[in-house]
Amino acid sequence: MKRDYYEVLGVSKDATQDEIKRAFRQLAKKHHPDANPGDKDAEARFKEINEAYEVLSDPTKRSNYDAYGNPDGPFAGASGGASGGHGGDPFGRVFGDFGGFPFGDLFGGFEELLGGRRQADTGPRRGDDLELEIDITLEEAFTGVERDIRIPRTERCTRCQGTGAEPGSDIKTCPTCRGTGQVRTTRSTMLGSFVTVTTCTRCGGSGRVIEKPCKECAGRGNVSRTRTVTVKVPPGADSGLRLRLQGQGNAGLRGGPQGDLYVVVFVRQHERFQRQGDDLILDQVVSFPLAAIGGTVVVKGIDGELEMDVPAGTQPGAVLRLRGKGMPRLRSKGRGDMLVRISVRVPTKLTSREKEVLRELGKFDGETFADTRSFFDRLRGVDGGSK
Repeated sequence: MKRDYYEVLGVSKDATQDEIKRAFRQLAKKHHPDANPGDKDAEARFKEINEAYEVLSDPTKRSNYDAYGNPDGPFAGASGGASGGHGGDPFGRVFGDFGGFPFGDLFGGFEELLGGRRQADTGPRRGDDLELEIDITLEEAFTGVERDIRIPRTERCTRCQGTGAEPGSDIKTCPTCRGTGQVRTTRSTMLGSFVTVTTCTRCGGSGRVIEKPCKECAGRGNVSRTRTVTVKVPPGADSGLRLRLQGQGNAGLRGGPQGDLYVVVFVRQHERFQRQGDDLILDQVVSFPLAAIGGTVVVKGIDGELEMDVPAGTQPGAVLRLRGKGMPRLRSKGRGDMLVRISVRVPTKLTSREKEVLRELGKFDGETFADTRSFFDRLRGVDGGSK
């Protein structure tokens, strides 16, 4: 009997897809055969983890597994992973045998009539896709970057060329199922004859028998390897970008093509810039006189320093736009804008002359200023403006 898939991944039955993916990555990294040289059980554990993830990461298979104990649904064969004395027959588990009446055979006959059985998987099969994540800086997202990443994957065995048989040995058609991968059993009941179709136990549904398994891959046709792959991240990449590397996934079965590798990009937060699509947002502090009178200020852009005009009378919180100075547009021409958010620096220490000028300026707005003279200056009648 197979272990419960949720137990294999160490997650609860109401786990989210993100939790399932996170658990799979941790376990796959920990139990990968390349990371456990000399451990004979590592490969079996790794295979069990992959099998559990393949089912629980697929909404349809997971729903079938939760409902019937089988990822292929209620009409799957007896070897489909269901538990209990009735094998893969969900109706047998529900109804049982009432008074010797074989409900399992009855519904098995209906399955055959309705065409609910899957055909044996004896032909080439495409390899599984792989997915991993990389994180880059905002500067790398601006210019584009190449990264070398190491990925564990399965590859076609070079010793047997994926056949699973030791070179020079024969692969024969399974004599039990005659190459179909399925065995049909006819059973007579009080209602007539009914046919039950199950996966061939001798060949495991492959339709072939290897007399002498390959010494390198133990008859699987594939071996586990860790490879270095170069990923090219284009300029303008943003978090969530999914890059496809065709043919860099797991090897196929029985001569099938390799799967693909998907790389998900995440851009780290920047200490100065905020990103809004293709635009960059920058906070810039200017002096009170510059904001009042107007002028130019030098700001640091993503690719160098820029001169920016500050209009007279610019208020705190104003946003000035520098067109075409943001991020490159992904796989397109042009760039976004840089949005500069203005803060006005208020001086904390002023000379007497500066205070006098500001007081004169404030009189035009009818403002009254606090008396900043000391106690002795007020007794002497010293004017605050000349202090």
